Amino acid sequence: MELDKRRRRQRQRLGLGLLSLWWLACAPCAVARFVVEKNSLRVTSPESIKGTHDSAIGNFGIPQYGGSMAGTVVYPKENRKGCKEFSEFGISFQSKPGALPTFVLVDRGDCFFALKVWNVQKAGASAVLVADDIEEALITMDSPEEDRASTEYIQNITIPSALIEKSFAEKLKKAISGGDMVNVNLDWREAVPHPDDRVEYELWTSSNDECGVKCDMLMEFLKDFKGAAQILEKGGYTQFTPHYITWYCPQAFLLSKQCKSQCINNGRYCAPDPEQDFSSGYEGKDVVVENLRQLCVFKVANESSKPWLWWDYVTDFQIRCPMKDKKYNKECADTVIKSLGLDVKKIDKCMGDPLDDVENAVLKEEQNAQVGKGTRGDVTILPTLVVNNRQYRGKLEKGAVLKAICSGFEETTEPSVCLSGDVETNECLDNNGGCWQDKTANITACKDTFRGRVCECPLVDGVQFKGDGYSHCEVSGPGRCKINNGGCWHESRNGHAFSACSDTDDGKCKCPAGFKGDGVKSCEDIDECKERKACQCPECSCKNTWGSYDCSCSGDLLYIRDHDTCIIKSASEVKSAWTAIWIIVVGLAMAAGGAYLVYKYRIRSYMDSEIRAIMAQYMPLDSQTDVPNHVHSDERA
Repeated sequence: MELDKRRRRQRQRLGLGLLSLWWLACAPCAVARFVVEKNSLRVTSPESIKGTHDSAIGNFGIPQYGGSMAGTVVYPKENRKGCKEFSEFGISFQSKPGALPTFVLVDRGDCFFALKVWNVQKAGASAVLVADDIEEALITMDSPEEDRASTEYIQNITIPSALIEKSFAEKLKKAISGGDMVNVNLDWREAVPHPDDRVEYELWTSSNDECGVKCDMLMEFLKDFKGAAQILEKGGYTQFTPHYITWYCPQAFLLSKQCKSQCINNGRYCAPDPEQDFSSGYEGKDVVVENLRQLCVFKVANESSKPWLWWDYVTDFQIRCPMKDKKYNKECADTVIKSLGLDVKKIDKCMGDPLDDVENAVLKEEQNAQVGKGTRGDVTILPTLVVNNRQYRGKLEKGAVLKAICSGFEETTEPSVCLSGDVETNECLDNNGGCWQDKTANITACKDTFRGRVCECPLVDGVQFKGDGYSHCEVSGPGRCKINNGGCWHESRNGHAFSACSDTDDGKCKCPAGFKGDGVKSCEDIDECKERKACQCPECSCKNTWGSYDCSCSGDLLYIRDHDTCIIKSASEVKSAWTAIWIIVVGLAMAAGGAYLVYKYRIRSYMDSEIRAIMAQYMPLDSQTDVPNHVHSDERA
């Protein structure tokens, strides 16, 4: 009976309150592929039923995506279907301090799934297992259509719940009735795939703000989640895509009042009437047009490398342009668009003309996207959140959704927003997570992750530590001496510092010159005067210092360490000798230069006179008088 109710409720949701005409339009949706999101339920005791089983995540409450919960299963002796409050029977499931959380097993039937979970939650339990009453494939426990009676408890359900198969439930009941302590572990860590360092998620939504509790919940979520969504998007951690459900009007009803008021592009794209009243207020086609505008806002913003502006638009639009204030129109929308610095003309071009009898490329793509691909089923319910191609099950609330998204990151790649205290517990704060640490340098191998912690030797200031991460990590490679001197000995005295670490020693600690020891725990000063017999020249005397030694010469002699000898009596004599040498050198240089100039001048004068004499034999020079012209006798006339 409850299964039939659930299927009827699904068909009602597909229609979203339309009249009987709309059922015809949605008839294909009734056989849509609906994928049940499962998680793992592992029995750890007793030994007779130990093993792992599937369970279907409830579509309400807050599943602990990325986490797990261990508890003890209890099957109440009264109110076993959970349709009444357990306080009427004097039953409490509140765990005592230090005890495992209580998982309550209830039977299916007689009332809504959500009401069962709500009654169990009020009695103090931590989770609910619902035993199916027939042998069938697992289904998703859905919440009922909200009315005044159910709205309060549906929105306040916080504990997780799951449906289990009848045969498995019978085994649990038998073990409990036999006096066994039944311990289970409900595991959501693999409920969302987490293959890499980026999460792709999509939200199927609507611009309609007058559809009751669901619309109010959706609008509130958009406002609350905007900040986190924009941080994730701006950091490149996520790729978000908004989607909008539309339906088509059957050919036979294109000229009907209902289709004309709810559809655009000649019945190709339709949405329910907001007030479900075809005679007043806004019409379904108004919703389709605004949905299309919001899709184009995202497209234009994405082309400008600012896809996060979609969140600003939809939240600003619902505040500034609500239906109740009669501002749900293009004029108000354009005002919001301009305030965000987006191009209105580009968005209008993207939208096209809703009156044209043609396909709209944007909305056609949306209808194609509604069809399930891979592990994701068809999208038929608003709102629907999909994370890494898996439909999210649970309350549409900021903290719960953020946990689901964070569980989609490969471990250790999560952004900081996923490691905040209100999302997960930092396990590195308790005894450093059991990992290696260097308290002196404040370095740890513990790395907090959304799912727990990993012990992994760290990378600090470009220097990689190597080891098992639990009991041992040591620096290696170039630059290792920057980190706590590479774990080697080091000490400073009287302004002098020495270290046994060197990047050129293959990572080994070696005492520097003037010291001896293992290089790790200690290096002791060497007395060069005694052990190495420094300062052996006759005039020398030796004095040991920390890390080195000093030699001095008798009288005014100067000690030269490289040659272990003493030279010249005083520094002034040395200076005078060098001054004299420099004067001689400079004088010789000047004399050589002068001789060269004289030599060069004499040679040039001699060469000039010779050249002039030779040339004068063949032609007169400007400085000579005319030379008589001598002609041979045989050339005369």
